[in-house]
Amino acid sequence: MVTTRSASKAATPAPSGPPPAASSSSPSSRSRQTKLWSHAPSRLTLLWFAVSLPLVIWDSGYVLLRPLTMEGGPLHWPIYAPYKLYGEVDHVYGWKAFHARNGFTSAQGTLNVLETAMYLVYVWIYFRSGATDAQGRATTTRVLSGRPAAVAVLTAFSAAVMTLRLQEYFSGFDNIGHNSLQDLILLWIIPNGLWLIFPSYLIYVMGGEIIEGLSAASTGVSVKSE
Repeated sequence: MVTTRSASKAATPAPSGPPPAASSSSPSSRSRQTKLWSHAPSRLTLLWFAVSLPLVIWDSGYVLLRPLTMEGGPLHWPIYAPYKLYGEVDHVYGWKAFHARNGFTSAQGTLNVLETAMYLVYVWIYFRSGATDAQGRATTTRVLSGRPAAVAVLTAFSAAVMTLRLQEYFSGFDNIGHNSLQDLILLWIIPNGLWLIFPSYLIYVMGGEIIEGLSAASTGVSVKSE
């Protein structure tokens, strides 16, 4: 069930007993059958978490421990040495913002901690789930269903919305406008662009799953929770 996008659907559990007689089943009774909403993240989603979570934890440590992590600080070398260059590319991370007591950097770092915690909740729910499909049968693919699926998807969706930020665009590129085009592309646009593309992907996919589940409930279909 792990595909190129998240799989989320309301699946009708297979009947355990003999099929009902044709005369005792009506269209209205069939439409009221209990359906089970399930979710399995795509490989791309899991790959993004595997790459982004360590990087965001590293970044949050630099931001929240400044100036100890900045050049000349006891924690700068070797863990945070790359930030010497990045602080010159993006002044939000450098001495300019720190001396100006710019609160955005620390606020962003604090928000990153919350986002990371929410993503870790999603990963924890996913990996603690049994390897069963939507009907409860054993499978090699992990599939969340019922309430755990709903909590995981809503948590990841909310974290993705928090991750997607366009601060530099609305500040007139004040902190990065001094760079050459080549440096801007290689050292800022490409790295930061990933945090625009993948959160947008998660918002689109998981937002669609939330709508799908609400749509199933609003049409009178009973959504079974586990």
